[in-house]
Amino acid sequence: MIKDFKYYLRIERGLSPNTVAGYGHDVEAFLKAVNKKPAEISSGDIAAYLGQSGADGLSKRSTARLLSSLRSFFDWCIEEGEVKENPCDRVDAPKLGKYLPAVLSLQEVEDILESVDLKAPFGKRNRAILEVLYGCGLRVSEAATLRISQVFLDEGFVNVIGKGNKQRIVPLGEMAADAIRAYLPDRPAPADCQSEDILFLNRFGKPLSRISIFKLVKEQAMAAGIQKEISPHSFRHSFATHLIENGADLRIVQEMLGHESILTTEIYTHIDTQTWHKSVLQHHPRR
Repeated sequence: MIKDFKYYLRIERGLSPNTVAGYGHDVEAFLKAVNKKPAEISSGDIAAYLGQSGADGLSKRSTARLLSSLRSFFDWCIEEGEVKENPCDRVDAPKLGKYLPAVLSLQEVEDILESVDLKAPFGKRNRAILEVLYGCGLRVSEAATLRISQVFLDEGFVNVIGKGNKQRIVPLGEMAADAIRAYLPDRPAPADCQSEDILFLNRFGKPLSRISIFKLVKEQAMAAGIQKEISPHSFRHSFATHLIENGADLRIVQEMLGHESILTTEIYTHIDTQTWHKSVLQHHPRR
C-alpha cells in the first residue's frame, strides 16, 4: 500500500522525490503505530498520534507536515475505495506563525564568501557552490543536482529543474559565473556516467549530497564569524530579501524562486518594516 501511495504521489501528483520519501515515511510510521487498517482509523486515532508526536518534541511545523502527509494518504485511500471519508478533516492543524529563516546582510554574505580558502582542496568548488546558492537563490537540492548542461556561462543563465520537475530560467551573475569557470579545471573526474554531467562533485567523483552542502555552509559561517543559525536556505532567503529591498518586482522574484503561489514568495521575502514604510510613503497618491 505504501509503495502504491508513493507511486501515486510521484506519477499522478508530480511531487519531488524528497517530498514523496517524506510523505511515505510519515504514513508508514503512523500505520505501524496505530496498527489498524485504513478503514478502521478514526479522527481520534490521528489526533492522539499527533498529540504524542508533539509530546515527543516535534515542532508545530513538523506536526503540520505530518498531518498533511496523512491527509494526502487518506485522500488517496478514498480514490482507491479503501475508505469513504478522510478522518483528517475533523482534526485541527496546529496554528503556525510565519516561518522566517535567518536573513544575512550583504556584508555577512560577502564575509562568508571571502572566508573560503581558494588554495585549499575543493576551495574553488566550495566558493562556486556558495556563489550559486546566493547568486541564483537555488534550493540545496537544486544546487546538488545542478548539471553542467544546465549552466550557460556565456549567456548568463541557469536552467533549473525544481520541485515537480518544473523548469525555470534564472539569471547567472558575473561573480557566480566566474566562480564556476575557476572551479571547472579542478573538477574531479566523474566516477561513472551518472556523475558525468553533475557540476559539483566530491573527491570520489560522485555528486555532493545535500548534507555535505549543509556542512559546508555551517563551516564557512563559523570561519566568517557569523553567529546566526544558518543553512543553505538562508542564502536563498537572503537573495530574495535583497532583491526586494533593491526594488525588484515580487512577481519576478516569484519566478526566479520557482514558487507556484506569490503568497509563498511574500513569506520568504520578509522585508523590514521601515523599507516598506518608506516605499509606500514615496509612492502614495496623497503624499
